[in-house]
Amino acid sequence: MIKFESIEYKNFLSAGDKPTKVYLSGHKTTLIVGANGSGKSTMLDALSFALFGKAHRNINKPQLVNSINQKKTEVSVEFTIGTTNYKVIRGIKPNKFEIWRNGEMYNQESHARDYQKVLENNILKLNHKSFHQIVVLGSSNFIPFMQLPSHHRREVIEDLLDIGIFTKMSHVLKEKLTKLRNEIGYSDTQIELQRQKITLQESHIKELQSIDETKTKEVEDEITELNDQAKALNEQNDVLREQLITEVTEDDITKLRNKQNELNKFEGQMQSKAERYRAEEIFFTNNATCPTCTQQISDEIKSEALSKAGRKLNELAEGKEALQSELGKTEELFNTTQKELVRIRNVGQEINENAGKVATLLSRVQTLQEKLGKTNDTSEAEKSLTKLYEMLNQHSKDHAEFTEMLSYSQAVDELLRDGGIKSKVIKQYLPVINKLINQYLQVLDFFVLFNIDESFNETIRSRHRDDFSYSSFSEGEKSRIDLSLMFTWRQIARMKNSTNTNLLILDETFDSSLDTDGVDNLLKILSTLDEDTNTFIISHKADVLDGKFENKLMFEKVNNFSKMKSA
Repeated sequence: MIKFESIEYKNFLSAGDKPTKVYLSGHKTTLIVGANGSGKSTMLDALSFALFGKAHRNINKPQLVNSINQKKTEVSVEFTIGTTNYKVIRGIKPNKFEIWRNGEMYNQESHARDYQKVLENNILKLNHKSFHQIVVLGSSNFIPFMQLPSHHRREVIEDLLDIGIFTKMSHVLKEKLTKLRNEIGYSDTQIELQRQKITLQESHIKELQSIDETKTKEVEDEITELNDQAKALNEQNDVLREQLITEVTEDDITKLRNKQNELNKFEGQMQSKAERYRAEEIFFTNNATCPTCTQQISDEIKSEALSKAGRKLNELAEGKEALQSELGKTEELFNTTQKELVRIRNVGQEINENAGKVATLLSRVQTLQEKLGKTNDTSEAEKSLTKLYEMLNQHSKDHAEFTEMLSYSQAVDELLRDGGIKSKVIKQYLPVINKLINQYLQVLDFFVLFNIDESFNETIRSRHRDDFSYSSFSEGEKSRIDLSLMFTWRQIARMKNSTNTNLLILDETFDSSLDTDGVDNLLKILSTLDEDTNTFIISHKADVLDGKFENKLMFEKVNNFSKMKSA
């Protein structure tokens, strides 16, 4: 079990140079309140940044640095797993990423990305998606489980059930399958080659046994014809080698493909920005008041926002046109380069084929020349034939072994695919998962029958309606489903004892879509959680929730910096 002890941050978002430290395991329930912009959710962003290098909300890394001090941003989180104490420290300006275990720092020789994998795979056993499904339920930039694509839902479930190892095994096995197929292909080639050599050798022996002086002239004529054919092929290869001269290399294809990928990625980023500015444009066009604080939006602010959005959209449109032009040029150059490489490969293949023919012709010439001097001597030829049969048998044996290994590996590959072992494990847990979801839904006074199938698609029924989907519910009903799923994932994690943690954070969950009954029912669920769970509730409803929690933290802005105090 991961037991989070504290989170400390400074010069992070609205927090100033004086460190803000929040203890995460001191109270079973803690209410966090404060005005908009006072820094209530900063703790959540800091925790996410410390563990995964990115904020909980959609905030770029440079924007995490306090805009007044503009440097020395540092976040640290302390937690224990069993009897082992860990501390993770991240910083910006200067950059810092350290993992401490029982007071000693982990080896930092590896790349930062690999260092992050050590933290997620070897220590936390959680990735960013799973952490925010088990620990966090918020109204800002949180994507509930039911709104995730199917493959992301699968990732969450696999992490919870500790079956992600099968995916890694599948990747390793695919490499082995490729190697085995290559070995089988090589064995096929060698077997065919040995058979051809055996056929030639047997013909050679028969000729040695039948040739006499009357056939000497025929043998000499054949030798001359074979030499002429070999000479013609060599001359043809000389011409072909001149066609191999080119400035194009295989690296050019890789570089062009990488450039295409970067351009496509940049195009996606531009599209995301354009969608965000369109959303802002629509918002300020259609809204005269702020839906969060209900304050009037002045014409000046609206005009400035619309002007900025329009300007940014025009800039993005121009940028997209230039980017598409560059993509077209890159694609054209890629196709031209690829055609040139194909041509070079074809010429090289033709040269190799001609060289093989020349070798065969010269071998035949040598055989015929030997016949002229050893008319009836077949002993050496028969020894060579025996060796050829031995080599054929060895290649056939290798082929059979590789084929058997391939058959076994393919069977294992079937087991490791999504429809194999993982599916069976998931199928074992589905009844438990669905039972827990429906239990929590009933506690929240939402009486529907909710089931998730093996493909992670939902089926929902009620007494008043036929089958319907998650998207057909109101925001309040969706919120109840999201809460039920979150508590279910935590329960499953506790059962597995792998991704289990003491921390639960509800970010403005009480403020958004839950009605009074929903709030009361959610409080009932929180009261049933075991003593190891430390719940933090970030809320604007201080008047409604006051007195219902063991601890209370207040955030306020003082001289443009967030300040925390106990209340």
